[in-house]
Amino acid sequence: MDQLNLKIPPVLVFGIFALLMWMLNLLLPVGGFDFYGRIFFCKLFVILGIALGIISLLQFYKFRTTIHPKKLSKVSNLVTTGLYNFSRNPMYLGLLLFLLAWGLWLGNAFNILLAAGFVGYMNRFQISLEEKALLERFGKDYKNYCILVRRWF
Repeated sequence: MDQLNLKIPPVLVFGIFALLMWMLNLLLPVGGFDFYGRIFFCKLFVILGIALGIISLLQFYKFRTTIHPKKLSKVSNLVTTGLYNFSRNPMYLGLLLFLLAWGLWLGNAFNILLAAGFVGYMNRFQISLEEKALLERFGKDYKNYCILVRRWF
């Protein structure tokens, strides 16, 4: 359980999907959209993403546990309060909000598919491995937490 067999760190996965969204916008001439308030929602998602990221990181520091997804041996506490009372993965939710903001900024409707791909990738290759390790480390407490709190939102 000391390390997860992850090949790509979550922030790099986020960057890859953001790059794919930009490339899709350049290479796919259909799917463009605009609506009143698009830039407002783009900014709102960025602000919410920043807030989720900062607050969730501060909560980890408050409980003196690691934020590093590959060093689970340093996990000292199960954080279940604050944002973690509503989402088991507010850091990843913050990254998703950034991708949604980026998709709105680019204005191509097909980018929603790539944002959904990010969620699928994270669920399969990141979160499921973290959940397995946390269940192993915290047992019934983590299992009960998973029953009460959704994975994303």
